[in-house]
Amino acid sequence: MPDPELLERITARRAELDEREELLAKELAEVRAERDELAVAERVFERVSEQLADERASAAPTPGQVSGRAVMLIPHRTSDVEETTLPPDYQRILAAVRQAAGPVMARQVGDALGIDVSVRSKLEPLRGKLVRLVDRGWLRKLPDGRFTTRL
Repeated sequence: MPDPELLERITARRAELDEREELLAKELAEVRAERDELAVAERVFERVSEQLADERASAAPTPGQVSGRAVMLIPHRTSDVEETTLPPDYQRILAAVRQAAGPVMARQVGDALGIDVSVRSKLEPLRGKLVRLVDRGWLRKLPDGRFTTRL
């Protein structure tokens, strides 16, 4: 005759294993769901990265070439470099700063150029161009962040 104590231990162990199997099945389902979410996130990330790369490639100025050599599109300001050598959008920025009654913020330049300055993604490229003009000596940036023409 089978030992009742052994049968009880077998039944208890089976119950433990059933409970553990249920927990593991639940955990496996959660892991699979998270892995599926990560796969979707990865595809979205790749798509967004490709779109950003395409946008950067289309927005990036093509380097100027003179006699097969690369030249700066925004040259440093010197006595022999005319403002007309700047790309047209930079000429418009200089004109807007020059026409202002005094030092101006990037937002004011954007307004003068008809740019929607309430959208940060429209204002920041303009601010970058203003800073580039400062770096090249065409404009001056005051400590308070306003821009003005050079004397």
